[in-house]
Amino acid sequence: MQTSKRHRSRFAPLALIFAIFGLLTFPGVVWADDTVNIIVHLGKSQGTFKPIYSWFGYDESNYTTMKYGRILLKELHDLTPVPVYIRAHHLFTSGNGVAELKWSSSNIFVLDKSGKPVYDFTIIDQIFDAYHQAGVRPMVELGFMPQDLASEQIPYQVHFPGRTTSGSVQSPPKDYAAWGNLCQKFTEHLVLRYGKEEVSQWYWEVWNEPDIDYWHGTQAEYNKLYDYAVAGVRKALPNAIVGGPATTGPGSDKAAHFLRLFLDHVATEKSAADGSQVPFDFISFHAKGHPTVLADKHVRMGLDKELTDVSKGFEIVASYPKFKNLPIILSEADPEGCAACSSRMNPSNNYRNGTLYPAYTAAAMKGLFELQDRYNVNLLSMLSWSFEFEDRDYFEGFRSLATNGIDKPILNLFRMAGLMHGERLQVESAGTVPLDTLLTFGVRQTPYIDALATKTDREAAVMIWNYHDDDIAAPPSDVSVSFREMPPTVHRALLQHYRIDGAHSNAYTAWQAMGSPQHPTAEQYASLQSSAQLETLTSPIWVDVNEDGRITVPFSLPRQGISLLIVTW
Repeated sequence: MQTSKRHRSRFAPLALIFAIFGLLTFPGVVWADDTVNIIVHLGKSQGTFKPIYSWFGYDESNYTTMKYGRILLKELHDLTPVPVYIRAHHLFTSGNGVAELKWSSSNIFVLDKSGKPVYDFTIIDQIFDAYHQAGVRPMVELGFMPQDLASEQIPYQVHFPGRTTSGSVQSPPKDYAAWGNLCQKFTEHLVLRYGKEEVSQWYWEVWNEPDIDYWHGTQAEYNKLYDYAVAGVRKALPNAIVGGPATTGPGSDKAAHFLRLFLDHVATEKSAADGSQVPFDFISFHAKGHPTVLADKHVRMGLDKELTDVSKGFEIVASYPKFKNLPIILSEADPEGCAACSSRMNPSNNYRNGTLYPAYTAAAMKGLFELQDRYNVNLLSMLSWSFEFEDRDYFEGFRSLATNGIDKPILNLFRMAGLMHGERLQVESAGTVPLDTLLTFGVRQTPYIDALATKTDREAAVMIWNYHDDDIAAPPSDVSVSFREMPPTVHRALLQHYRIDGAHSNAYTAWQAMGSPQHPTAEQYASLQSSAQLETLTSPIWVDVNEDGRITVPFSLPRQGISLLIVTW
């Protein structure tokens, strides 16, 4: 809602009622011509800031070794001082190692003419060598089913845009012992190649989304698949970190039921592989939003759906005292479900090119921390299912971090997060949207202008966003960020201000300004690469700390824009 200052008092009682009952609005209603005051309490910790942002994944594991894939892996390593983990599908899939949309292969396993297994690690070694060379760590997804192990007698591969999960690549094994041996031989090979100390830091996840048609078996058959897989991994590496079940969003009753039955299995039943207690070190499930295109052609995001998936999942985990403290890996956490569906296929997916994607992700990140605190569970990661697609048009609208080697604004959001460390701080914002409102309605009324803040001994960082589910042009908002409780001995501090918006850290708008070339010249390409990097809004400046121990930073923040303020003393 927008109104002038002289008419604002007419609406104040109604706004107060809405704020009290949490209906379609939030405390401290923000009007378009008001300043949004944000207070960062340096003396009030809300727990550790865990680098949940440093996890990424993709369908096409063969893109790992391609030109831009190798470049992007190094960029992911360089965006943060903490380990970066990479998850990819199709590590066990049979084929020639050539990627397609939603398909890759390694041909790791075949049966010879006598029916004996033959293991070929040639393609797998290329993939994992690329991870090793880039300095990132694998989150090893054990899947999918090699053709010679598949139990179904149907076509093995279905090409995109067909239903790629409808082939026998998603079938149960015809021999569970052979499946377990494959997992063991695979792990043994990786330990031999990279060393026990290195491989012991990886995570091992069994399959992907077994509650839908990524798995053609029953729940009981998946549990058996899990048992044999982790038994094989642990034979080769006794301290391997193993887990699952990588189900879809628990906001679905079906997915929630599958997750509960799996947790019941590992909590109370013996392993089908060896009769021992089932190894289980982390819990994984997925969370997705749901963008749509409305009648007037604008995109509306679905932040409420992603956060509801997480809320329901955390609630389930918290109901198991035995597992409440286990790490939770959201092994896919995204605004929607199909990375390989370009904006040509789904027009709503054009949000991926600009600033809406990073603004949404910033808002989601805070929501995930708030949900972790609410349920008192142990969130480890929000893995972004996004990487890059080779030999495609520039800014074609895939869910990717870069396009033809040009970083997209979303990658700069993760670079911002990589500059945040230490303790999470209490933040008050006049533009916040309460968590329960986000879960029920998303951001459908006034914009969500809020912040996530961290502090170390001599530095504080605060990420501020101006987010709305509806991607409609709107005037910028005036924001004032107040750092309070500065150390009494500090009188001046260095302020750095990073920005993602239409004019900063944004190769997409730079590309549009060039006329959207699909064959940019060398000069244009170099300019795009420069525009794609994380930019400062102003030069670093020294600011005074007032007598009350405060630093106040006023600025204007565009809709779907993100700022990162870093104060060092």
